[in-house]
Amino acid sequence: MTELFKAIVTDDQDGVVKGRLTTLSLSDLPDEEVLVDVAYSTINYKDGLAVSEHSPIRIARKLPMVSGIDLAGTVMESSAAEWKPGTRVLVNGYGLSETYWGGYSQRARLKPEWLVRVPEKLSLEQSMAIGTAGYTAMLCVLAVEDHGVKPKDGPILVTGASGGVGSVAVSLLAELGYEVVASTGNIENNSAFIKGLGAASLIARDEMARESQPLESERWAGVIDCVGGSTLATALSQARYGSIVTMTGLTGGVDLHTTVMPFILRNITLQGVDSVQASQAIRQRAWQRLAEFVNLVKLGKIYTVAPLEEVPALCDQILAGAINGRVVIDMTN
Repeated sequence: MTELFKAIVTDDQDGVVKGRLTTLSLSDLPDEEVLVDVAYSTINYKDGLAVSEHSPIRIARKLPMVSGIDLAGTVMESSAAEWKPGTRVLVNGYGLSETYWGGYSQRARLKPEWLVRVPEKLSLEQSMAIGTAGYTAMLCVLAVEDHGVKPKDGPILVTGASGGVGSVAVSLLAELGYEVVASTGNIENNSAFIKGLGAASLIARDEMARESQPLESERWAGVIDCVGGSTLATALSQARYGSIVTMTGLTGGVDLHTTVMPFILRNITLQGVDSVQASQAIRQRAWQRLAEFVNLVKLGKIYTVAPLEEVPALCDQILAGAINGRVVIDMTN
């Protein structure tokens, strides 16, 4: 008997590209070496772009496409010697939901070189509560550390602090002893949530999302920008001499209107952070640091759990800015 399972498949439905809950069989899956019993996935902004019919851009390079840019589960079958049945694994990036079937599927066949072992300290659910967003946040934190920025050097600005990447970045930086200033769109509603993660203070989105001068007063020893656009431009104009600004988001726009002044007069570094094609060495370093420094009590406060069938509605919500923190998708129901 052919095993059947559920998945969110994005396809062209009467001229509208959107995702819907579908039944698949193992024979539908790509022909790869490792079969994974998927337990959890997550909702990310990129998933919203992939699944929602309201997305301004098309993420999938081909249709139909199983969406979901990350997953965690257990190896069921493997022809790769390094991955034995029963091993707990996670995957993110590598074109999942763009060029390759992704994580919103109760079964997945994957390339062995994509897999990362779930750290022993983390459950499968917790690994996806961190997910692509938390992993990306850690890549940003590592960039700040590798630049030589210490807690004593001054405040770190995190923009988009109520979102997936931003909220984990706030928590990680606070655990590491940094003074975190968090920028968010609705201070009144988000203050308790973000301060509970460890932020020392909050500033309104409008204070950053504006037309800025080429150089403004030096404020930040480092920046983790999850927004882009005018917010990033303002952060650059306020970065302290020799500091680093990491960028990993575009919710505020893809254009960057700035000048060379912060770079040639204040010697700042602007570093892009990509989580999709990062090497295995970088991934393993990031996940081990996450297992070491993520506060599991705080983590439990920043995510909720939803079933697979709610993915399309949740993807609409994340594009509308209606989701704070993280949403874990339980694939086991």
